[in-house]
Amino acid sequence: MTLAAGLCLGQAARAAERISLANGFDVVCDHYSLVEGRVRVYPKAAAGDYFELNPQDVRTVETVPDPLPEPVAEPDQASSQIANPPSASKAAAHLETRLTADDLHQLLSKAGSEHNVDEDLLASVVKAESGGYVRATSRTGARGLMQLMPGTAQQLGVADSFAPEQNVRGGTAYLDWLLTRYHDNLVLALAAYNAGPEAVDRYHGIPPYHETRAYVARVIHEFNRRVAAREKMARQNMASVTMGTH
Repeated sequence: MTLAAGLCLGQAARAAERISLANGFDVVCDHYSLVEGRVRVYPKAAAGDYFELNPQDVRTVETVPDPLPEPVAEPDQASSQIANPPSASKAAAHLETRLTADDLHQLLSKAGSEHNVDEDLLASVVKAESGGYVRATSRTGARGLMQLMPGTAQQLGVADSFAPEQNVRGGTAYLDWLLTRYHDNLVLALAAYNAGPEAVDRYHGIPPYHETRAYVARVIHEFNRRVAAREKMARQNMASVTMGTH
């Protein structure tokens, strides 16, 4: 059912729920509820363990017949299970691991400086790819903040795609390479980041994939918004300095 249909019940569902997100991920949770305009997701039955989503980020909600049992594993075994998830829904149970804005800023600023890639562009890619969730895993197997496929991560020297610094460093290096390959054509670089450079080269432009076209538009829209906000802030700071000199 749709999110609107599910949330109009006004209470958390009794059975386990599978929540499909707009970014392609699935979240299987014990229950959810709508609190102050936010979707509060409870991975476990314990009321204190939850994370929140924007309603517009949720596509559909469906009931899972039986709640998934929690696996018992040593820390190193648990890491192996996440690195090789048996299903997207189990991997998505770790979506609550999310960086703070300051931590993400530090990572993106450092990586952007090293590769001369705009930090706001990197932030826009991270938002579209993972929403800032460290252990995000797509249905196709892409992992981490910048959603690196295992083969790409290996080529970039990323040993652990769920390690934020490694993932951002690798994703930034890959985006830098794509921007160079397509002569700083941001549209083509983003299309290649989503669909692969082979697809962009085959179609001599953005591939005719709805997902890729929507992805490129979403990233550029967010990037433009961030740049506009940055320029507005710069103008305000300049005006404050100018006023202070009089």
